[in-house]
Amino acid sequence: MNVFLRAATIYHPSSEFHLQKLNILIEQGKITYIGPGEKQADKTIESANLCISVGWVDLFAVTGEPGLEHKEDLQTIAAAAVAGGFTDILCLPNVDPVVQTKGAISYLKNRSGQLPVTLHPTGAVTMDAEGKELTEMIDLKHAGAVAFTDGTHPIQGAEVMVKALQYLQLFDGLLLNRPENTRLTAFGQMHEGIASTRLGLKGIPALAEETIVARDLQLLAYTGGKLHFSLVSTKAAIESIRNAKANGLQVTCDVASYQAAFTDDTIAPFNTNYKVNPPFRSANDVEAVKQGLADGTIDAIVSGHQPHDTEAKKLEFDLAEFGIINLETAFAVANTTLTDTLSLEALIEKLTTAPRTILQLPQPRIAEGEVANLTIFDPEQDWVFNEADKKSKGVNSPFFGQQLTGKVIGIYHKGQLVLN
Repeated sequence: MNVFLRAATIYHPSSEFHLQKLNILIEQGKITYIGPGEKQADKTIESANLCISVGWVDLFAVTGEPGLEHKEDLQTIAAAAVAGGFTDILCLPNVDPVVQTKGAISYLKNRSGQLPVTLHPTGAVTMDAEGKELTEMIDLKHAGAVAFTDGTHPIQGAEVMVKALQYLQLFDGLLLNRPENTRLTAFGQMHEGIASTRLGLKGIPALAEETIVARDLQLLAYTGGKLHFSLVSTKAAIESIRNAKANGLQVTCDVASYQAAFTDDTIAPFNTNYKVNPPFRSANDVEAVKQGLADGTIDAIVSGHQPHDTEAKKLEFDLAEFGIINLETAFAVANTTLTDTLSLEALIEKLTTAPRTILQLPQPRIAEGEVANLTIFDPEQDWVFNEADKKSKGVNSPFFGQQLTGKVIGIYHKGQLVLN
């Protein structure tokens, strides 16, 4: 199908057409025309504030398949990704069995070919993501793993981190870790502070994140290598990463797009849709997140997508599992809540160029003759995220029924136009 995008503002800093409003023609999967002229096509797309960028990349998503298809499967996560404007997803290894074999990597890569989005597999750092014995990461790399992480399971042992960072240098591999000292967070339910005390809930201290960030940065300085922190959320952790970057360490980090949407004081009490880990933090931490995004300390924005079924969420707060679905709302939430922090241009950079740079993936281009890998969106369109319209199997979102600003129209990827 040939596609004509009429009067689309192009967000792509390395393109000569950056921030220009032009017409784009896509024929047989390639961009064949960019300019002011009208062209004939099978499908014409236009909107009051039509914008395009290269396809968005998510660095933190739990897929569910294999083994946890009752929470999510690859078909539904792909549909959710398309609805949210993502053409590429970094798939965490936290499925059943854990992604730690060449066969598991091959399964994801083969299934990716059947979907409108590209699934980038990660390999577990340790067997069964238990933080003890290292996996055969060289074999996983050769099979197609683009990075290594225990995903939702923070690596606790310093000796494991040292060995992993040294091992990965054999092939310039990237280690991702979610910074949390699980001994300090045991039985925690929300951010430790006045609100948790008032509600009588065990708190998750900021210290739990900050101590692991400080430790991992010390280990990185000792071993060398490349380290990425997933889902940072506290002021001191962000400051430590800022200083480490200034000292030349190869460290990057991301934040969930929803992290600045609420504080521990503004969440709906005992509503499990607001139960995430790391939790919604204090107002000072939210301000630090915004500053970290503005000055580049925080490199990328992610969905933090963790789908759950009714049995995991529709129960008492202290028994419910952590996590929310956010692939479909990641851009809109960031676009709605970070307008005082990031320009649209900067926001798109943290969804496109930055994550690909972190993963050392090829950077698509918006230019005539290039293969089209595009996200199509309207940053000014208001819409409501209704539970009945969601694509994910997950039932857990604090954004159901809320009006958001910034609507994804669709994607063009793998020679396919998929519209919402």
